[in-house]
Amino acid sequence: MIVITRYSVPEADSEAFRTEAADAVAALSARPGFLRHRLGRAADDPELWTLVTEWEGVGPYRRALSSYEVKLAAVPLLSRAFDEPSAYELVDEPRV
Repeated sequence: MIVITRYSVPEADSEAFRTEAADAVAALSARPGFLRHRLGRAADDPELWTLVTEWEGVGPYRRALSSYEVKLAAVPLLSRAFDEPSAYELVDEPRV
C-alpha cells in the first residue's frame, strides 16, 4: 500500500519542513512493514509538497501510527497534511 500526504509549505519554511519530514521518515522507517519513501515538491508550485511512503500492507501502517516514537516524530508532520484520503491500496503494479 502507499500513503500520499500533501502539504502547503511557504517557501521560507521549506528547509524546516524538510527537517521535520526527515524526522518523521526516520521514525516511520524504523517500524515493521515500512518499505520506502519519497519526498517531493511540485514543479509548478514550489509551496506544494508531498510525502509518499510505501508499506507491506495497511496493518503495519496503522500499527506504525500508533507507536509512541511515531506519535512523537511523525504525527506533528502528518497533522499538517491536507485533510483528504491518504492511504491507497495498490491495484496494479508494474511487472519486473
